[in-house]
Amino acid sequence: MNYPTDRKTASRAWTVVVLALSTTACSIGPKYSRPPAAVPSTFKEQPPPEFKEMKGWKVGQPIDGAIRGKWWQIFGDPQLNELEEQVNINSNQTLAQAEAQFRGAQAAIRATHAGLFPTIGTSPLISESKQSSNRTFAGRGFPTAAVSDFEIPFSVSYEPDFWGRVRLSIESNLAAAQASAADLETGRLSIQATLAQDYFQLRGLDAQQQLLNSTVADYQRALDLTVNRYKQGVASQIDVAQAQTILEQTRAQATDTGVLRSQFEHAIAILIGRPPSEFSLPVAPITIQPPPVPFGIPSELLERRPDIAGSERRVAAANAQIGIALTAFYPTLTLSGSAGLESTALTTLVQWPSRLWSVGATLAQTLFDAGRRRALTDEAKANYDATVAIYRQTVLTAFQDVEDNLAAVRILEEEARLQDAAVKSAQRSLELAINQYKGGITTYLQVITAQEAALAGEVSAVNILTRRMTASVLLVKALGGGWTDANLPTSQDLMAKKAAPQATRQHAPAINPGAP
Repeated sequence: MNYPTDRKTASRAWTVVVLALSTTACSIGPKYSRPPAAVPSTFKEQPPPEFKEMKGWKVGQPIDGAIRGKWWQIFGDPQLNELEEQVNINSNQTLAQAEAQFRGAQAAIRATHAGLFPTIGTSPLISESKQSSNRTFAGRGFPTAAVSDFEIPFSVSYEPDFWGRVRLSIESNLAAAQASAADLETGRLSIQATLAQDYFQLRGLDAQQQLLNSTVADYQRALDLTVNRYKQGVASQIDVAQAQTILEQTRAQATDTGVLRSQFEHAIAILIGRPPSEFSLPVAPITIQPPPVPFGIPSELLERRPDIAGSERRVAAANAQIGIALTAFYPTLTLSGSAGLESTALTTLVQWPSRLWSVGATLAQTLFDAGRRRALTDEAKANYDATVAIYRQTVLTAFQDVEDNLAAVRILEEEARLQDAAVKSAQRSLELAINQYKGGITTYLQVITAQEAALAGEVSAVNILTRRMTASVLLVKALGGGWTDANLPTSQDLMAKKAAPQATRQHAPAINPGAP
């Protein structure tokens, strides 16, 4: 059976289309591998063997002892646990912004992925037209009556991804979306750590307030004793004035702690998304000690810090952009086709003779652009080098963070031990000074000096404990807060419209504070 000429032509045209679509495509550009970064074999500030049993230290082996998920639970403070649970994208606007940016990056992947498929469109037409009777050649066999036109066309356009431009764009957007997910976790960890720092500093002020209130009561008794001795003619009016002075100074100092406490309370309210006027924390002096923080080995830090993961993913995205720039040097093939029905009467529109179709292919190649493509490729390579430098600097900064806080934890623990001894000595000195004053051996100036030394020592001890708690928080943050790069959304998660954002909000199982 012989086909009509138009059907043979159509058959040959679609054969060309099928062959083009079945052609194996290739990808242009450098293959990606994670750039090397300076990673030490050990932490400089980790404890020497003889100090492995120090309270603030714990070697992170086996790995099951590492911090996971809700890291704040290792501090064993129920109030802190409750506050940290309120940090989420629904309450904290900084997190909400980061989550929205991640969703935007996820949508960009799906938009780019659509480039792998044909574009199908239609533009139905209904028109009524009449030619001018006074036009050229009018009345010489050309119709002048009104003509109707009904058309239902369908068009298909497709650009085969021969050189991998679309696939490289998808690859770049996938890496960018993973970086955005890591940014979200970096922001979450930063806010959680800031809340914990503010909380412990507030509790430190509560402890300082309690100490000052207790000291005021002691100074009031000392003043009463001095007044009685003055009435008995044993003490001078100068002694009374000195006792009154140190009492009022301490009262003022106790009152001043309220300023900072209010500021920390307001900061916590903002972090959990509540107006400061609707939030308050009851006074509760800090009583807990810093927990052991497992720090592991340096190489694990590359997997545990979301900022490092985000920076590395941006390197991968920049690498794909080089390939995208290189595809501009190759020709592009666009396949197009259209088919439909057209008739001057609506009654004959769906008849076989009303059919129309066309098939074609367009090959485009830039022959001269004054070096534009070369410049764009050089720009992509320079951007890649810049992201590599940022990645390596992020790694170095991460190790600095860990070393700084390892040193802080170690040094502050030793300082706390020495300060405790100093406080005990100052209390003993104060007792001796008061006894000597009561016995008339020394003046009240000696008592004041001992009182000031004892108070300063106790305040310093409270401040050191507060600093130790915040240093422990910062160490946990520097170690990534239990996050790992395995928490990054996969390609399948990112291609799904709703699954990935939900996945990034989940936490790993919480650490057991009593685990060895």
